[in-house]
Amino acid sequence: MSIEVTGELDVSGVPDMKPGMTPADRKVIWLQVADMTEPEFDAMMAANKARQVKVPEQGSEAPDFNLDVLDREKGRTGEKISLSSFRGKPVGLIFGSYT
Repeated sequence: MSIEVTGELDVSGVPDMKPGMTPADRKVIWLQVADMTEPEFDAMMAANKARQVKVPEQGSEAPDFNLDVLDREKGRTGEKISLSSFRGKPVGLIFGSYT
């Protein structure tokens, strides 16, 4: 993979990208390097913040969900199973791709 650079980015006055940067500093960098307007950036950040509200904290109870039960050939059986049906029993969840 190659990337062709067709112009130069003026980074004079832009703070270095560091973990301790303020949100305002990060916004300056985003707006200089991204192909988006300030209102688009603000909308993106608001959507990200709203989505984070739903993210469980480490150690908190996992949200309930339903999954399709598969047969030996990996076909759907039409049956569903929910995490809450295992309440009080040990459960191990493994997330990955088994293709």
